[in-house]
Amino acid sequence: MSDALKLENQLCHRFYTVSNAFSRAYRPLLKSLDITYPQYVVLMALWEQDDIPISELLRRTRIDGGAMTLILRKLQDKGYLDLVADPHDKRSRRVKLTKGGSDARVQAESIPHQMVCNLNSLTADEAVQLRDLIDKLSDCLDKSVCEFE
Repeated sequence: MSDALKLENQLCHRFYTVSNAFSRAYRPLLKSLDITYPQYVVLMALWEQDDIPISELLRRTRIDGGAMTLILRKLQDKGYLDLVADPHDKRSRRVKLTKGGSDARVQAESIPHQMVCNLNSLTADEAVQLRDLIDKLSDCLDKSVCEFE
């Protein structure tokens, strides 16, 4: 077996395990809001800027369109947001926080601080460097032009 196929040498597997670890770490913090991590991401984007087209929410969160449809439906069912017709483009819908969705921001304020406790083995500089490297990697993968037969 070549070293290229060893699991321990796979960068992608490390991201998979870290993604799962983040989901597990966020689960108890999001329980009181009754939301999942992807739903939290959508709410964070809306807390930054409310009443935006779904296309803008997709761009900002980088969540797949099919997954976004399910996330929006669940958040709407939970009373966090409404989907409304765009007055400028009848083919488009906008996402708008409800009062419950806006109020949830206060409850969520402590979540980032609680997560820092889980990352206490990283210095602030290491965390910034890691974030920047992950952004760089994500951009590389988004712009990938390699084709294999």
